Amino acid sequence: MTTKVMPLGENVLIKLVAPETKTASGLYIPESATNEKSSQGEVTAIGESKKITVKKGQVVMFKKYGGEEIKVDNEDYVMVKIEDIIAIVE
Repeated sequence: MTTKVMPLGENVLIKLVAPETKTASGLYIPESATNEKSSQGEVTAIGESKKITVKKGQVVMFKKYGGEEIKVDNEDYVMVKIEDIIAIVE
């Protein structure tokens, strides 16, 4: 069974992406070496507000402590207000 979450108002649902595990010089960083949460993810659903400028499928960066972390069908998501999204990653 798949759960469907539809944000309301100016909220955006973002599926978190795993943080980089490799440095620019090619060294691998083990998961145990960092507790940092990802501040980047893919937009999976948007609210009905006309203020929302991102689209479903775009990868965005959001404020580190913005939003509410939720788990849906064993996947990690964050629900953020549109003003907490700071960039679109291309």
